[in-house]
Formats: sequence, C-alpha cells, structure tokens
Amino acid sequence: MFNTTLPTQSELPTSRQLLRSTVIAMGVAAALLVTVVMPSEYAIDPTGVGRVLGLTQMGEMKEVLAEEAAADAAVQPAAAPVVQAPAPGQVAPHEQVAAAPVAEPVAEPQQVLKTDEMTVTLKPGEASEIKLEMLDKATVSYEWATDGVPVNHDTHGEPYNGPKGYYHSYSKAKQVKGDKGEFTAIFDGTHGWFWRNRSNSDVTITLKTKGEYLSVKRAI
Repeated sequence: MFNTTLPTQSELPTSRQLLRSTVIAMGVAAALLVTVVMPSEYAIDPTGVGRVLGLTQMGEMKEVLAEEAAADAAVQPAAAPVVQAPAPGQVAPHEQVAAAPVAEPVAEPQQVLKTDEMTVTLKPGEASEIKLEMLDKATVSYEWATDGVPVNHDTHGEPYNGPKGYYHSYSKAKQVKGDKGEFTAIFDGTHGWFWRNRSNSDVTITLKTKGEYLSVKRAI
C-alpha cells in the first residue's frame, strides 16, 4: 500500500537543524508582528516600517472608526420607559377626566309676601273701597276694624276685563265693627273691601293686609 520509500536516518533533519528552523520561524513571526500586524491593526509602529508601507495609516484609521462607533453608541436615545401592566386583580388607575359642569336647577321665583296698613275715614252715608291686585290662586290674610262705629261691608273680587257688573263676593255683613280672615283669589283681578257708613257719625277704618298681592290702593 505504501509506495513511498521511507527516508533513511541520514536524510532526516537533525535536532540542530530543527532548532535553527524554529528560531528562524519565530524571528520571522516577530518581525511580521512588529512591522505588519502592530502597525496595521493597532497603529503601533516602533520600527517605522509600517508607516513607510502605509500600514500605520491603516491602523490609525481603524482606531478613529472605533472611537466614532463608541461615541455613536453613547448618544443612542434612551429607551422608552416600560409601562408595567397591573398585576392580576389590581385595578389600573383611571386617567383623570374633567367633570362636565352640572347644570344647577333653576329655582322658581318665590312671590314676596306684602304687608300693608291703610286707614280711611267715612262721613255719614259715605262709602269707600280698598282693592288689592292679585293673581289667580294668590292668598291674602287681612284684618280690619272701625273706631267703634259699625259699618256695612262686602269683601269681593272683580276679574280683569270681566263682564260689566260681575263680581265675586267672599264675605259681607251689615253693622259690624270689624272682620278678619283669609281668602284665595279665584281669578286675576282686583280683590278687596267695600264699606258704607250708615251711621250719623264719622267712622275711621283701619285695614291690615299680608299676602301674595301685587299692589294695594284705595279705589273709592
């Protein structure tokens, strides 16, 4: 199977020759490291041969490129903060949202209660009338009294633009010295008191009112 003839002992290299070859190889490797590898890879050129051959410039270029790459890595934008998902069973906080303004309920206007006191003096046979302007369903309380002389009276109301001669009587009496009570208007109009002095003396009548009326005035 083997066609090559084995070398003889005299043809094999001697130990000295092997050592010399090894030393020569190490010397060549060291020379290449100093003159080629170090200048071209690390820009280190102790002998100056690398710069002559252009290898040192190559190493310097590599060093510059490595520094630029390191600088670019340093200025990379920071990664966006990681939002942690809420743990199971934990309620995620809700984003604050401005509440829509709530319309305040509009309070219905309250009718102001009015209070008045009026006095009239009637001669014998004379009549007088005091009227309140009132809206439908408005209520008024009243009290009137004479100075001691009895009079006839009729407490009544007349609607605005009502039929001629129409009126509604709340109460009436003859020869009384006073009256008090409360009534509720059954329509929009004028409501009040009519007195007639049937005596032979002057009489003074004082009327006090309190209620939901618009105005008070002496009609007669």
